[in-house]
Amino acid sequence: MAGASSQSGIKAALALIGKRFASSLLTLLMVSVTIFIIAQLLPGDAAQEALGQSATPEQVAALRHEMGLDRPAHVRYVSWLTGMVSGDPGQSMVANMPVAEVISARLPNSLLLAALTALVAIPVALSIGIGSAMNRGGRIDRALNIVTLSMVAVPEFLVATIAVLIFSVKLRWLPSIAMASNDMGWGDYLRGVAMPILTLCVIVVAQMARMTRAAVIDQMDRPYVEMAVLKGVTPVRVVLKHIMPNAIAPIVNAMALSLSYLLGGAVIVETIFNYPGLASLMVNAVTSRDMPLLQACAMIFCTAYLILMLIADVTAILANPRLRAQ
Repeated sequence: MAGASSQSGIKAALALIGKRFASSLLTLLMVSVTIFIIAQLLPGDAAQEALGQSATPEQVAALRHEMGLDRPAHVRYVSWLTGMVSGDPGQSMVANMPVAEVISARLPNSLLLAALTALVAIPVALSIGIGSAMNRGGRIDRALNIVTLSMVAVPEFLVATIAVLIFSVKLRWLPSIAMASNDMGWGDYLRGVAMPILTLCVIVVAQMARMTRAAVIDQMDRPYVEMAVLKGVTPVRVVLKHIMPNAIAPIVNAMALSLSYLLGGAVIVETIFNYPGLASLMVNAVTSRDMPLLQACAMIFCTAYLILMLIADVTAILANPRLRAQ
């Protein structure tokens, strides 16, 4: 009987995960339509931008035909979406080379920046969240709540500006512009990207710490924790041995949600610090009206965001059997 119930629960969980996955694919399709429409509504003309203001209307029309811009919108959308699915998002109108090659030169930089940010932010956020929960209602908890709430409220561009004023202008410890190249050593590279990492960590740490605190406090109110305390188990042991194994799923969920904020923050931070990543490449594509490159970059960001949200949803489903009934 118990085995049948267990199998039924597994099937229900897999079915719900399948629904979440299908919903993510549908959302991604709707996002692709939105991205394509917004890209077409941007002012300016890619052919005119490439030829300059001195070009004749005949030259512009010929280049538009060569770029395929004179085709109907739905034909261009289907062609672009088919190329994206097959790994060929088209030709960059400005660089005059495949979009995949342009992105492949920048994507590793953004992934490395995100990985370093997560490597710093996750341990710090877990320490703050757990420490705040263990001192719930105390001075440390109130102080950390004020600090994290303030960090959440401050926008990325203001954090970046303050960091530049303090660490670059006043103290002169770090460069105000990100310096990253393949021939740099790890020490020079870390110093060159310290400012973008610091700025991104401020936002991510605050979000993750608050959600970690909430997850740990939720477990601290459970009967099994009270029983462990009555048995004389030390607070640190209660947290590490009893609370953390049960709170790991909500914490992983919080990590996925918090890391998704990296995507929005990266656009601002990479632009401010002139970091050679995917976000700054997308901003450059907007200014140059390079539609294939812009659409490909936007789809990559949206796909990454949906993957993180899917991870958060799956973690929540596996952690909470009650969700399987939904």
